[in-house]
Amino acid sequence: MTSSIGVFDSGVGGLTVLRAIRELMPALPVIYLADQANVPYGVRQLEEVRGFAIEITRYLINQGAKLIVVACNTASVAALKTLRLEFPEIPFVGMEPAVKPAAEQTHSGVVGVLATDVTFQGEVYASVVERFAHGVELLQSHCPGLVSQIEKGNLEGQETRAILENALHPMLEKGIDTVVLGCTHYPFVIPLIQQIVGPKVRVIDPAPAIALQVRRLLGSHGWLVDSHSPAEVRFITTGNRETFKRDMPIFIGETFGVAAAHWQNGRLI
Repeated sequence: MTSSIGVFDSGVGGLTVLRAIRELMPALPVIYLADQANVPYGVRQLEEVRGFAIEITRYLINQGAKLIVVACNTASVAALKTLRLEFPEIPFVGMEPAVKPAAEQTHSGVVGVLATDVTFQGEVYASVVERFAHGVELLQSHCPGLVSQIEKGNLEGQETRAILENALHPMLEKGIDTVVLGCTHYPFVIPLIQQIVGPKVRVIDPAPAIALQVRRLLGSHGWLVDSHSPAEVRFITTGNRETFKRDMPIFIGETFGVAAAHWQNGRLI
């Protein structure tokens, strides 16, 4: 049985997760929804983001998705627990900052974490810190404005560099040897981060681990596709579909057709 999975984010950030999923499982059909009408989620109230996530999940299920990837740290913080209660028949994969591997691999004992305010304030982050960060100093920055620059396709311009330098230079002064990316948008600027922190600082991209978890769940349900032929990927945005299509090569190196969905009285149509 070939089953589509649904992947969603507030914008282009979840494309980092989609990219990892496609590299691992090219024959897996995927429906990707970018809620660009409401990007960024990181500045919104948790209750509002939870409402978006519930309706997007319902929409993706109606489109044929059998498994949902919440490819957004903020939405995972706001809604993952609720989604699992609301849709008990659907397997979910969510995001959490990769504090555990960072704590295991750091030599200096000082780790930088880049994420949104909502992520830092959520139970998920508090839980991973409590469980895995013993004896490790975590330095945090929410990189204000970075998601918006990435959404514009500005992956290496002066504005983006300035945001990252303001976040990372104080961390470097305190001895970080590892950087955790706690927002799915941020892996798009890994090359720029590496320029700033240098080759001795490890940067952890969570996307490959998410792709592995998707494969494990698909296997446990008997939904894995035994093929290497690329499957259909459907893209949907609640924003400007021409802009999304135009910017695709910046983020995933190729162009696909893009469909539109619209919010109307709290429902996606």
